[in-house]
Amino acid sequence: MAEIRRATAADADAIGQQRLRMFVDAEVKFAVPMETMVANFVEWLRPKLEDGSYVGWLAEQDGRLVAGAGLWVMEWPPHFMHAEPRRAYLLNFYVAPEMRRQGLARTLLALAVEEAKARGITVVTLHASKFGKPVYEQYGFKMSNEMMLRNPS
Repeated sequence: MAEIRRATAADADAIGQQRLRMFVDAEVKFAVPMETMVANFVEWLRPKLEDGSYVGWLAEQDGRLVAGAGLWVMEWPPHFMHAEPRRAYLLNFYVAPEMRRQGLARTLLALAVEEAKARGITVVTLHASKFGKPVYEQYGFKMSNEMMLRNPS
């Protein structure tokens, strides 16, 4: 069975590589070079791990990283759906293919949601992959609508 631990700033590179595998497994079409995404992500992540605005969990088995998850606490303007000035965003949920369907994703999700609750956060959001969507729906997450404008001219 995999052992789960909290990530530290020293894990930023490993989390970046796991994030890359997450996108590759989901068959995402990269709009930027993969190496650039990973380098920029690690640069973004390290200070957030240090200041606690990003909390990560890593699962290891036999000295190998087999799963991980992250929770980013971000400022969010109070609005009509909730008055709190922050929300949590779940990201970097990944389980290696050979470890799937063993409850790791559900365990990591429960840890992340409990962390949000402990911080008094009432809204938790994410973008689900085809692999994760059933897990999130079973946990009670509901679909919402979001629009995006890329490269505005």
